Amino acid sequence: MSSNPGIPTLDQLRIFLTIVEDGSFAGAARKLHRATSVISYSMANLELQLGVSLLDRTTTRKPQLTEAGRTVLAEARSIYNGIDGLRSKVKGLLQGLEAEIHLVIDVLFPATRIVDALKNFRREFPTVQLHLHMEALGAGVEMVLAGRAAVGVCGTVHRNIPGLERVQVGFVQLIPVAAPEHPLAQASVNLPGAGREHVQLVLSDRSELTRNRDFGVVGTHSWRLSDLGSKHMLLREGIGWGSMPAPMVEEDLASGRLVRLDLPGDQGLPYGFDAIYRLDTPPGPAASWLIEWLASQARQDRID
Repeated sequence: MSSNPGIPTLDQLRIFLTIVEDGSFAGAARKLHRATSVISYSMANLELQLGVSLLDRTTTRKPQLTEAGRTVLAEARSIYNGIDGLRSKVKGLLQGLEAEIHLVIDVLFPATRIVDALKNFRREFPTVQLHLHMEALGAGVEMVLAGRAAVGVCGTVHRNIPGLERVQVGFVQLIPVAAPEHPLAQASVNLPGAGREHVQLVLSDRSELTRNRDFGVVGTHSWRLSDLGSKHMLLREGIGWGSMPAPMVEEDLASGRLVRLDLPGDQGLPYGFDAIYRLDTPPGPAASWLIEWLASQARQDRID
């Protein structure tokens, strides 16, 4: 056989895969609506072109993969699946479906809701490539305004900005917490303003949109942190106190690693979210579906 393999056709690969899947030449012929002789002839030509024997037809009643056949099978499946993926993506484009979506989500948005939305999005739109960005406060709004994200799930810092469409998608409760050994947690009664006497851990805003603006900061001595994970870690280690999304610290409160603080005037507050997009670049079908899914989650939360 030649040491320089030829180029098989997609039809030949399809026949090879169908024979392996069905276990016989006759079964492949029925499935592909071809004569058995055509299936046999195409398979022989494929082996001749590649220069290797793919199926053992002599030692067993049913054709069995040779060692070379097992190697070629994986590549053949990859190629054929790739063609199916290409056709699905082009079909979506012809129907107006986005090729990709950049989505930015506020770090305070509940993780369970993100996972639920994206799992269902993947099932509904398998050909749409998703780029997920996580940002805090005004940074997500800035990405949408700059056109770097088609859709944002952001807090209310954008409410007075023109040129944006908004769809309410719920809220999260922010509650003040600290480690159990923190003075605010150990005090039998905290007087008004007690939080000002201790280090408050605050999520910093990396955007120019809300730069130098404070949200919920009462401490005269605060530490600014660039991400929510760092804030969570330092709170559990007893370095300061701060407000956190209730779902994110639910397990910590149950286990006693964190304590909900009783602070006069600061018993927690709701932090609302909107799905936003620019009015001059409305979302396509997949992005619109995602916005509606997030809104339906919020409606269900209200019912529950």
